Amino acid sequence: MVVKASAPRYNRVMQIDSNWNLLGHEWAVDLLRGHLVNERIRHAYLITGPQGVGRRTLALRFAQAINCPQPPEPGIPCGVCRTCRLLNTMQHPDLSVVQAEKIGGNLKVDQIRELHRALALTPYEAQYRIALLLRFEEANPSAANALLKTLEEPPSQVVMILTAQDPEILLPTIVSRCEAIRLRPSSINQVTSGLQQAFDIPSQEARLLAHISGGRPGYALNHHHYPELIEDRQICLTDLQTLLSAGRVERFAYAEKVAKDRNHLEQILQVWVSFWRDVMLTAAGASTPITNLDMKAEIHALAQILDLTQAQNLVSFHEKSQQRLQRYVNARLTLEVLMLELPHIT
Repeated sequence: MVVKASAPRYNRVMQIDSNWNLLGHEWAVDLLRGHLVNERIRHAYLITGPQGVGRRTLALRFAQAINCPQPPEPGIPCGVCRTCRLLNTMQHPDLSVVQAEKIGGNLKVDQIRELHRALALTPYEAQYRIALLLRFEEANPSAANALLKTLEEPPSQVVMILTAQDPEILLPTIVSRCEAIRLRPSSINQVTSGLQQAFDIPSQEARLLAHISGGRPGYALNHHHYPELIEDRQICLTDLQTLLSAGRVERFAYAEKVAKDRNHLEQILQVWVSFWRDVMLTAAGASTPITNLDMKAEIHALAQILDLTQAQNLVSFHEKSQQRLQRYVNARLTLEVLMLELPHIT
């Protein structure tokens, strides 16, 4: 499965509205605009939430709002000037972007030391230097501790913006020195209508993307602009349906094949977890929208065969497999154990 970590194709030049062209997160935009309008900009911000929820987009919009030389309204960047365009593509000379080389990688102490040197310089052309530290949960302990010095003694004319999935996995001393903004997924209807109106995505595709993303606009847009991600997801789901009727030999052969690529296996398990959660919700008669809308028939069929306890156990088995992979337990053994837990459906 392909994971796209580079700047997305939809970084296009556009005028920015009062909600910074975001789908949802109005309260966060209002908070940050208030800091700008009232001249109460903090030296450090921490934006958290699940991957694809809009953490980086919000951070870049805030950077634009801070430095836009010709805002049409206070706290609203124009989106079209040179400063806004360069910040949107993360190419501005006064923007330092720090992140691990790849998703799931390791942000190293040398990167933080280099950042220290950059932030000591006077802004080249903008009002503030912006430090954008993406996926900071990937910082190793030395890097995290090295950042504390800057947070404790922040240079003037510097704003630091960190993004992470969960503040609970960061050093408490880092979290306490930042203005915390926790983003949550938007409603399925809000994302669906936003994808249609802002990006001209057909209604049926927009609805599917909104469900697959679980209300995460960035995740939805990434899958729209990279259709191979949708294709990979479909292959994962098709493989699962095949395995449910397969014997132990076929299941173990599949485990041997896919366990060779740990990153691919992690993506497969994420798709499978979403599928079994849908089965669990359907078996429970819950009103919560399912994620895999295009697999509705298969989900309902399995919910008729499996009871709620069985569905809950399958979700738990898959989540435990994900946790084992994160602890670097043998990938093939992890998947073989999971293969034994899958029901046999003829």
